[in-house]
Amino acid sequence: MKNTPGLEMMQRASRFGEHKMYYFAYASNLSRKQMSERCPDAQPKFTATLPNYKLIFARGSRIQPSGVATIKRAQGSKVHGAIYEVSDKCLRSLDKYEGCPTVYTRINVIVFTEFGEPIEATTYIKNPPFEEIQPSREYLAVIHQDYQDWGIV
Repeated sequence: MKNTPGLEMMQRASRFGEHKMYYFAYASNLSRKQMSERCPDAQPKFTATLPNYKLIFARGSRIQPSGVATIKRAQGSKVHGAIYEVSDKCLRSLDKYEGCPTVYTRINVIVFTEFGEPIEATTYIKNPPFEEIQPSREYLAVIHQDYQDWGIV
């Protein structure tokens, strides 16, 4: 039987007594540099797609009037991103950065690899209510570069 990335991860974690999981990153959270600063033990793994969601931009805060990335349910749409293997410690660090649970909430999702294999992962979604607005050009440029770095665009 062929080992899938998810099965391989669980087998490795159980051998070493670690608790590792997959984090689905999208938009600016794709940045390997940013992830290495926030979660030094995060391991970039592979690209993935989240079905029935779309990438949107919501007002970040009064301090940051331009839009920040989030996702929302949208039948037939999809969000492209990538998977990082992360530890519990890493997720706690990401929670702090994302303002979880007050600004963003961590949710479990099923994403698909480029081969169509389903993978369980966790990701962040902005808490409602929020206003959809345009992001800054600079923020869009960062996101575009991150997608290019992963070979997604």
